[in-house]
Amino acid sequence: MFGTKKKAITFSYDDGVTQDVRLIALFDKYGMKGTFNLNSGLMGLPGELVREGATVSHVKIPRDEAPQVYRGHEVAAHTVTHPNLTEVSDEAEIVRQIEEDRAALSDIFGYEVRGFAYPGGRPNFDDRVAGIVRAKTGVSFARTTASTLAFGLPRDPIVLKPTVHQHSQFSEMERLLDEFLSAEAEEPMLFYIWGHAYELDIRDEWERLERFLDRAAGHDDVFYGTNSQCLSGRV
Repeated sequence: MFGTKKKAITFSYDDGVTQDVRLIALFDKYGMKGTFNLNSGLMGLPGELVREGATVSHVKIPRDEAPQVYRGHEVAAHTVTHPNLTEVSDEAEIVRQIEEDRAALSDIFGYEVRGFAYPGGRPNFDDRVAGIVRAKTGVSFARTTASTLAFGLPRDPIVLKPTVHQHSQFSEMERLLDEFLSAEAEEPMLFYIWGHAYELDIRDEWERLERFLDRAAGHDDVFYGTNSQCLSGRV
């Protein structure tokens, strides 16, 4: 599945915020690959969020800077304007949000964007929405926010469940890394981490993440790839 290797690590980060620049610099330093899920209709917009009592920047990467920022990594769709699709009753609007986003991002980045991450708070998908994505869009894989805390390969590419959320489950993520690295893989194992780069500002966890990446990097039995690279053959 991962060339000659049975273990892989991949990252999926949402919203296309300016903190992605710092995150990608860390990924590049340690040889990691990420998939970044962008809202084409919000690119370049200012903003801030209040999370856990902290005010953090939520400024979006401008359209003209995005190809350079995400160079060497993968871009996937996240809808045009980030609605929670479970709250959108109109099927045509769900399809428009996804397909217009894919088309715009494909134009910006020069390759067909086939990945997707469901936007919005939990629950951010249901059987109805997943069915629309499956039947009415060109999406090949769609990531949810439902962490498994396990390394099994995805059973359904339209309802991808990642291993762990970098922010709310940081301690679990660190524990799982020890388990993952020490495992003698008899079957393929995928360590699939998701999050938002702005979350690293909430508790100033940049150094903690760098220590994690340092421990995760450079293992001969691990493949480091984008979501598409790690899921090829499965989706």
